[in-house]
Amino acid sequence: MSSNAGGRPTVLVVDDEVAVADVFALKLQEEYDTRVAYGGEEALEAIDESVDAVLLDRRMPDIHGDEVLAAIRERGYDCVVVMTTAVDPDLNILEMDFDDYLSKPIETETLLTTLDQQIDSKRSGDPKLEEFFAVVSKIEVLEAELTPAELAESDEYEERKREAERLGRELQESHADFEEIVDTFRDISRNSP
Repeated sequence: MSSNAGGRPTVLVVDDEVAVADVFALKLQEEYDTRVAYGGEEALEAIDESVDAVLLDRRMPDIHGDEVLAAIRERGYDCVVVMTTAVDPDLNILEMDFDDYLSKPIETETLLTTLDQQIDSKRSGDPKLEEFFAVVSKIEVLEAELTPAELAESDEYEERKREAERLGRELQESHADFEEIVDTFRDISRNSP
């Protein structure tokens, strides 16, 4: 992970709604260096190795956020990606390579806490911790949005639950403060208020 000379992480805010992107940037500017892209095409032009995290709107008219996410990963960028959306998630998010998923409207504290935790997790250099949080965020979003019957029909959902449990057990052994980290993570509201 890179940071600018001041040591502050750089966040790229991507949203096709100018007002939404600008509000997110304002909310972040005290703690992060922020860049703004008003759509998927601008995002792909703006991203480089200096970006630590991307707040990525999922539904944009020029290039869908899912495609932008895939392009970011195909280009080899390992930055944190937090999907931001007003679209209810579906089981397809289990296959996507993002770190967290927040439903709009997003409160400032939720936005900051999510970015802080995800960037700290990435900087820890522990890929198991990163993987754990990515899997658990998807599970929690789906559990909040889908019925138990819908979830029970998904083998991939059940597989991801087992994966989260396995990673949690391993991380408990290697991180003395794991329970505290998880409590902070679970306090984040990933669904719209």
